[in-house]
Parts: sequence; structure tokens; C-alpha cells
Amino acid sequence: MQFQSILFDRSDAGRRLDEGAARELLADLRLDHVIDSIADDRDEYDLRPLFLTPLSSVDSINYRQDVFRDLEDPALVAHIRAFSKTLRSMREHLAHGELLSRYQKLRWFAGAVGIYCEAVTDLTNGLATTNLQSQGFLGLREYLDAYAQSAEFATLIAETKKITSELASIRYRLHISADQVRVARATDRAEVDYAAEIDQVFERFRTDTATEYSFTASASAAMYELEGAVLDTVAQIYPRVFAGLERYADRQAGYLDATIAAFDREIHFYLEYLAHIGELQASGLAFCYPVVSANSKAISGHAAFDLALARRLHDSAAIVTNDFFLDDPERILVITGPNQGGKTTFARMFGQMHYLASLGLPVPGRDARLLLVDNILTHFQRQERVENQRSELEIGLLHVHKIIERATANSLIILNEVFSSTSLNDAVFLNRAVLARVSDLDALCVCVTFLDELSTLNEKTVSMVGSVDPDDPAVRTYKVVRRPANGLAYAAAIAAKYQLSYESVKRRIQA
Repeated sequence: MQFQSILFDRSDAGRRLDEGAARELLADLRLDHVIDSIADDRDEYDLRPLFLTPLSSVDSINYRQDVFRDLEDPALVAHIRAFSKTLRSMREHLAHGELLSRYQKLRWFAGAVGIYCEAVTDLTNGLATTNLQSQGFLGLREYLDAYAQSAEFATLIAETKKITSELASIRYRLHISADQVRVARATDRAEVDYAAEIDQVFERFRTDTATEYSFTASASAAMYELEGAVLDTVAQIYPRVFAGLERYADRQAGYLDATIAAFDREIHFYLEYLAHIGELQASGLAFCYPVVSANSKAISGHAAFDLALARRLHDSAAIVTNDFFLDDPERILVITGPNQGGKTTFARMFGQMHYLASLGLPVPGRDARLLLVDNILTHFQRQERVENQRSELEIGLLHVHKIIERATANSLIILNEVFSSTSLNDAVFLNRAVLARVSDLDALCVCVTFLDELSTLNEKTVSMVGSVDPDDPAVRTYKVVRRPANGLAYAAAIAAKYQLSYESVKRRIQA
């Protein structure tokens, strides 16, 4: 199969998310900060849309993971970064030429083409000596080999060398007299070397010690009016060469190969993500290539963590990692425990891992088995706004209703403290109804709640609890562990700590 893209194994491999839905999802998962950090560093490549285009098949995910594995070779990365640097220089040449006069622009265009030819040749030679395993890079190497050996590329190199050589061979002389400047073709007779003559005249003043005077002169490619007039006159003196330059520029206007240009942009999806996680890896946090399945919902993760939080805290605090697993027929994680105990962070981490996996990216964790979800649908508690003219409960009901309507058996639903603004009985009733619908769909779900009753809904429901320090229940460990929910245990432990248990109070009253 002919190489098309280093990102996509086929043209329909990705599905671009709706902009509004993507913005809400990424904000809920805190991935918006991660993507902004990556994309803003490389605005010239417009990477943001690539991070909003999940893949639709396991084969496409494996295609990207294999490319990432090849990029673990520093030699390959060095070749690619050199290629990108050279093509950036090419674009700078083209952009600068647009600001210049007619013939200058054409000369800078020829220079840009020469840089392009050098970049393609160097990358082709570099890949030829690199051990590649991925379908993506093997396809690119084959494509570049064929392109570099094509008659089209050979003609491009030959014509570029010819025109630049002809331009470099041009010689002319200036006759400056009073307020007139005359331009003439240089003759073949020997010219007077005025520099040598001046040295000879001032030789008598040479001393053993001399003071060196140096300065930096700023040079600009832009010509002043006089210089532009000189160049126009030179073009009249050498009409054949400059006419050839114009014909060359017309013939080679579309010199940039579309597939190579796309590679130059797309490869930064890999490079910038690797740079983003590199500091975390150096600090000891693990990233892995998840095993992604299109149908198995027996999922797991070990030493997983919230990527956005880790980027923010890794210099100042230890990152707490967590494990999770679901075996058939389990589908729903109900997470309870004390406030500020890491429950919401765990839910975000779970969503992040599935989203990053759908992009073919390494995910935070030592190892992971994940489902290729068709949608990640989130509901996080939002502040009530006067202008909405709706209560927080009504907004929550409408939003959850939309989620249930969109969800399928292959969706991931994340519910964070839904209906917490209503009474306890109503919250239990509404949450039970929602989770029953999710269970009927057989979708994956994470439900963060203060309602212990939800953790025993049915055989698809698994209880996970945010832990506290057993010696001091007021201290959160941020570990979320798989065990039955029992909120009373925290209340009893805290009461005992502050001598407010029934026995303590009774003894104090009697005393």
C-alpha cells in the first residue's frame, strides 16, 4: 500500500470531534491544558486539530504506537529534527522573498528550492541507515526512495543548480561619477586590486602593536532604491539569465511535494508529545503503550496518574498513582470517600487514558488494557448561573439526558457528583435511575458520588473508595482502592480522633 501519512494508515482513520463538544470534554478532563501546552509551542504546524481527531480502529492505533516505538531511537529523531529545521529555513526564505523586489524574490525562491532538495536528500539518506520497524516509517522510507530517484526530483535539482550557478557567474562593474552611477558588464581584462594598493600605500605606517577596532554591521537583504535600480540594470545586461530565472520560477512553482509537506507537519504530533512527557519520564513516572481492544471491556491500568496534574506538580510534589481493573460483567466504577480525597482526579485520569489511547499516544501508567470507545461523555458539576434561569438540578437533568441519548455500548460515561444539589432521597433515586440506564446500555462508566448506596447497584457495579491515613483520618492518601463503600467508617474515625465518639462524650458527661 502506498504511503499516505505518518499519522493515518488510511484516509478514513480519524473522526474529527465537534469543536464545541471537544472543548467541553477536554476542559472536564483537564486535557485542554495539555493540548494547549503542546500546540502553542508549535503554532506553525497547527497541531491542535490533530489532537481533536480520535482514531476509529485498533489497527490505526497500533500504526501510531509503532511509529512512537521507532522514535525511541535517538538517531532517527536527530534525522527528523534536522529535516524539520531545514524545511523551516526553506519557509523563512520563501516568506522573506515575499517582502523583496521582483528579481530578489525569484532568487530567494531558488534558494528555498535548493534548501528543500538538500532536506529531502539528507532525510532519504538518513532513513536508509536507520533500523525501522513501523509500517509508517517503512512506508515513508520507500516513498522517499522513489521520490528521490524520480525524474521529477532529478530535474528539480539540476535546474536549481543550473540557475543558481548562472546567477553566481554574473559579473558587473559600477562607474560612479558625481551623482551618476553607470552599470556595465565586467570585462575579462585584469582589474586593479585596490585593496592591495591601499595596503601598500599605508605599509609605511605599520607598527608592531596596533589597536583593533571592530564593529557589527547589520545587513539586510532588502535593497534600497539605488540598489534596486542597479539590479534592474544588471537584468537588462544579462537578459538571458534573468529570463531563465523567471521561467524556472514558473516551472517549479509547485515544487513542494504534498506528502513530504504533510509529513513535516504531522511528525510534530509525535515529537511534541514526546517532549511534553519527557520531563515526567525523567522524574520516574511511567508511560506505556496500552493494549487497546475494540470489544473487550475487561480493562485495567497500573501506576496510572492524571497527566495534567502531573505536569503542574511534578517539580514540587510526589505524584500519587492508582490502579484499576474491570472484569466481565463489571462495567461501572462507583467512587466514594471523603472530600478532597482524589476521587475526581481519578475519574479524570480514567477519561484521559481512554482519550489519549484513542489518539494512539502513550498513556500515563506502567501498563494498561483499554477499550477503544466511540465517545467519552462527561458531566462535571457546574456552577449555577443567574442568566440561565435554570436551577443546578434542571441543568444537570438536561445534560445527563443528552449523555444517555448519545451513549452506546462502546461509550465511556464519567459522572462527577451528579444531582448533589438536591435532597438525599432524590439524589439516590435519580442516580439509581441513570446508572440503571447505563447498565442496560452496557457502557463503561465512572461515577463519583457521596452516595454509598450506588456502589451495590448490581453485578456490573464495582466500589472504589478514596483512602485516608489509618493513623490520621483527616489526612488523605489520594489512593483510590477497590473495596466496599462505608462512609460511616470515616465519620467514626474522625469522631474518635477528636474524642467525639459516643463513648468519649459519655465519659466526659459522667465526669
